[in-house]
Amino acid sequence: MSTPPFDPAQRPRIWAVSISRLRDLFFDIAGEYVERADLRIVSHGFEDAVHEIDAVGAGRPDVVIAGGSNGAYLKTRVSVPVVLIGPTGFDVMHALARARRDGAKVALVTHGDTPDEVRRFIAAYDIDVTFASYQSAQDAESVVLDLRDRGIGAVVGPGLIADLAANAGMGAVFLYSRASVRAAFDTALEVAQATRRETVRRQRLDNLLQHLRDGVVALDAQGRVEAMNQRLADVLGIDAAQAVGRALLDLAPDLAGSLPDSDGDAFCTVRGASYVVHRGPLASSTSAPGTVLTFQESRAVERLDRTLRSRQRVQQFSARYRLGDIVGAADSIERVRALVQRYAKSDATVLILGESGTGKEMVAQSMHQLSARRDFAFVAINCGAFPEALLESELFGYEEGAFTGARKGGKAGLIEVAHRGTLFLDEIAEMPLSLQSRLLRVLQEREVVRLGSTEPTRVDIRVVAATHRALTEGIEAGSFRADLYYRLNILSIALPPLRERPTDLLPLAVELLLQAASREPRLATRLPDADAARRVLANLSEPLKRYTWPGNVRELQNVIERIAVELADTDTDANGAAETVFTGDVLRTVAPEIFAQPQARTKKTALTLRERSRHVEADEIRTALAACDGDRDAVCQALGISKTTLWRKLSATQ
Repeated sequence: MSTPPFDPAQRPRIWAVSISRLRDLFFDIAGEYVERADLRIVSHGFEDAVHEIDAVGAGRPDVVIAGGSNGAYLKTRVSVPVVLIGPTGFDVMHALARARRDGAKVALVTHGDTPDEVRRFIAAYDIDVTFASYQSAQDAESVVLDLRDRGIGAVVGPGLIADLAANAGMGAVFLYSRASVRAAFDTALEVAQATRRETVRRQRLDNLLQHLRDGVVALDAQGRVEAMNQRLADVLGIDAAQAVGRALLDLAPDLAGSLPDSDGDAFCTVRGASYVVHRGPLASSTSAPGTVLTFQESRAVERLDRTLRSRQRVQQFSARYRLGDIVGAADSIERVRALVQRYAKSDATVLILGESGTGKEMVAQSMHQLSARRDFAFVAINCGAFPEALLESELFGYEEGAFTGARKGGKAGLIEVAHRGTLFLDEIAEMPLSLQSRLLRVLQEREVVRLGSTEPTRVDIRVVAATHRALTEGIEAGSFRADLYYRLNILSIALPPLRERPTDLLPLAVELLLQAASREPRLATRLPDADAARRVLANLSEPLKRYTWPGNVRELQNVIERIAVELADTDTDANGAAETVFTGDVLRTVAPEIFAQPQARTKKTALTLRERSRHVEADEIRTALAACDGDRDAVCQALGISKTTLWRKLSATQ
């Protein structure tokens, strides 16, 4: 519960309440405490005093001083501490001595039962005294009149009794002395200081609770609210200030049966939202221990888990290539760039098709770099590079003890590592059938189950797959699941082979030569820019274009690496430039396969009628794809064929 802020250096507010002659004593000693307290003397009692205390709000007193029945009444009806004035032994002895001066019979009247120590004191001195007590103001008058009827001549008692006795024509001696009232004031100051210290402590605790992101409530041993932060009050739809002192289950009956029975965690639903509720002990040195309940929204836990997992990724799981790294100006490459930019805006699964060495991973990394997931992991795995058992543990992870040699504490799989990022599955056609069904569930449910575990882990990933094989042939052969194929082939990008983009050969060769030169210190100064690299390769354009490059860009990179090594050993002139450019004869030496292929190809120049028909159909399909900007659905509708047929006819000529 939030308490009104106050200045701890401010003087404590003390109210002295009386409707009898005790008020005169308050005024007599008030000057002694003016420097230490903000003192107010209230000439009201009982219910009127309660209303006045409650009416002032933030200006309420820190402590109230009162005596007799008035003090007992206030003590049970106001929320501030009440210090009762108690007579000392000296007060009683002095008052009785004064009352006995006239020789009248004396009565000692106290509020409530007469204390035993007072009775023992009077008995020790063998004083003839009649004892009487009262419980309320109404009762006090009856007690005084009864004593008068019994022949009592003088009454010793608190202010109310003394006033009633005087009105009844009896002798009246006020029981309290300056010393007892002064002692009450000193006690009130100590109580006020202690109360203020406790208030400061509670305000700090309340401030801490209000700044917590989770809902928190402290309960006493009976399940009543001691403190509650505003966040939880908002969740439960209640007033935090009004909740203190009430049973939590009365405030929120829906929580019954869903809170933890002992220290630990449990799940519950509050007003349609799911929460993880943690129960812990609330120690207390003055009363029975209570309970602290923490309500954490399950969605917040999931977000925190995703954030932690995403921050744990290591440097190796990052994308290096960007769209600008894809070299080429051919129309087919321009279409690829356009599709990459378009698909980067989506989270749908992408299937990248293309021969080996066409740059499928470079395209996947470029798409990741352009997407909203760019700040998270890019995890690539070659599905054909691992044995089946190892691939399963690498992809899905495992729990401790899942198999012999499993790492202590288990291990997160690459699917989990890719959380909030991109998972690139290269050579997806090589994935074993047994793992294809597990991958299908990941794509459908976006959750992964580690080996040896039964608890699924939610993952937020984008999947990009790549293959150089016709997946439809794998479906027909029974080596690839049709349902997985349709899950993967939502968006697709077909990369053209290098032989279909001859105009890009020289720009690619120049770029690859510059990259090779940057790794070779002996070439760094000899090939400072693209013009220098272009001059070196000027005589190689035709033989490079005649070659069909079955290994595509990767094979071209290998040939350029050989050229760079050869060039590094070439003599230079005084200016550091190569004395000779690279010639076809030198290329024949370092890359003989470029010149050997035409002879091998002449043996297969005579195509069969079926092969020629396939090439014609494939050319028509490529033309339609170019006209439809790569939209395969539109091409299939225009040509009246299915996607499977489209894929088969394109793959048949590769």
